Amino acid sequence: MPAESQPPLLTLRFSPPPLTRRLVGAGAMGAVLLVWWLATMGASPEERLVSPVILPSPAEVIRSFPTLLNERALLQSIAATLKRVLIGFGLAALIGVPLGIVAGAWRVVEAAGAPLALFGRNLPVAALIPLTILWFGIDETQKVMFIFIACVPFVYSDAVAAVANVPERYVETAQTLGASSFQIVRKVIVALAIPDIYNSLRHLFGLAFGYIMLAELINAQYGLGYLLMTSQRRGLSEHIILILMIIGLLAYGIDRVLYWFQRGLFPYRTVEE
Repeated sequence: MPAESQPPLLTLRFSPPPLTRRLVGAGAMGAVLLVWWLATMGASPEERLVSPVILPSPAEVIRSFPTLLNERALLQSIAATLKRVLIGFGLAALIGVPLGIVAGAWRVVEAAGAPLALFGRNLPVAALIPLTILWFGIDETQKVMFIFIACVPFVYSDAVAAVANVPERYVETAQTLGASSFQIVRKVIVALAIPDIYNSLRHLFGLAFGYIMLAELINAQYGLGYLLMTSQRRGLSEHIILILMIIGLLAYGIDRVLYWFQRGLFPYRTVEE
């Protein structure tokens, strides 16, 4: 029998095979680089479509890397940013996930926490800067607690949703077998919800990585946000673009590591890349 033919790539809601997705993604990135190169091609600023002050060429950005690495303490800034994000987001997961599991299992708790979670999710994140400075000063504690306060409402809400999405038939089966409420939560609800909770934490980590850029604008000696701010003040547009690329590569690399662990921890669940 002939093999079943695949639908066209532009079919509505059709998900292409993994290899096709990677090729299409690489092609899109190549197109962006090509447009960038064409817009900045030329030996002098007058010959370019875009001024090098606004957009340096790819070659100029690459040539600026040794200066950023050796003279501006890039590695120390990367380490400082990762440390702040890991501690702040780790605290958010440590507090938000257990509270979300309790709220999802006992909906009266969720009713009490819903207004606070809604307020926290919709609060402009920049508004937390003066508040955390007032509460925690301007040193490292402020930056860590900024990430914690900004992320914990999202972690909590996603954990509640993951627990609430556990099919009721599993709970009813456990009750029929005589399991207590705490046994049902621990052995049924948490066991079934934990893959979705992990997946939400994986995506929310990228949110925390973006938030730290704001926190590092205040009294930071190291950090990628600090490097961005000082590059803007000095007019180093090539460093700005290079730092943004480094941030993107770091976020992508961390996401791939978390995805690799996710596939190993939950091989029975299909996960979108």
